[in-house]
Parts: sequence; C-alpha cells; structure tokens
Amino acid sequence: MNVYVASSWRCSRQPQVVQVLRGAGHEVYDFKNPKAGEHGFGWSQIDSNWQRWTAAEQVRAYDHPSAVRGLKFDFDAMKACEALVMVQPCGRSAALELGWAIGAGKKTIVLMDEGQEPELMLRLADHLCLTIEEVIRALGYKVR
Repeated sequence: MNVYVASSWRCSRQPQVVQVLRGAGHEVYDFKNPKAGEHGFGWSQIDSNWQRWTAAEQVRAYDHPSAVRGLKFDFDAMKACEALVMVQPCGRSAALELGWAIGAGKKTIVLMDEGQEPELMLRLADHLCLTIEEVIRALGYKVR
C-alpha cells in the first residue's frame, strides 16, 4: 500500500516508523527524504532566523522557491497515497495533512504517543493505534 507518514522533524519515532512500514512491504513517503538523494524541506533553508519571522515574512516565505518545491513534493505524495499515518508527537502541518486525508477519503491512522494533549478531531481518523503493530494491522497487512 502507498503510505504517507505525517509527523514532525522533531519526532524521534518517525524514521523508525518509515523503516518498519517499508519492511512490512509498503511504499512509504518520507518527507525528510522525499526522493533519492534529496533532503526534505525545512524553513532554515530560507532563513536561519525563521522562528522569529513576522506574519508578513511568513506569508512571503510560502512563495520562496524552496518552500514551493517542498510543498509540491509533499502534496503530490499526499494525493498519490492510499493511506496516511500520523505519527505523534507532531505539529500543525501533520494535523493539516491528516485533516486533508480524511476529507479526501484516504485511510487514516494515528499512531498515538504518551503525553500528548487530547484532540477531539483525532476521532475522525479511521484508526487510533498504540503500537506500530496495530498500525500495520490497520493497513491490512500481517505483522512479520
């Protein structure tokens, strides 16, 4: 199954989830490495001081060629996927990706994590999982 993994650059579990899902036979999009030899988009590619941008600077940054390219990679992969797996802890972009996937009728799965604030809208996902094994079962494959 073609799977999009939505998470955060700061999520230490994301690389392991990508690896395990690939090991289970899935085609998995990794936003950190969207194509062979390509490193994923990060705001620091535009400006090392990105965390202090004003709202106007943020709006301008969305049109920067690196941001446009990064969005294209990610959104093309979202449109092509059959399932989206949100890996907590994650941020606002992953929440937007999950919401889009729910609205697009994709299979949606959330891999929960301890210590996360409850979010009522997560209940819209098809599956709320506590382990990677549950995620694999929700995708319709047996755990190896």
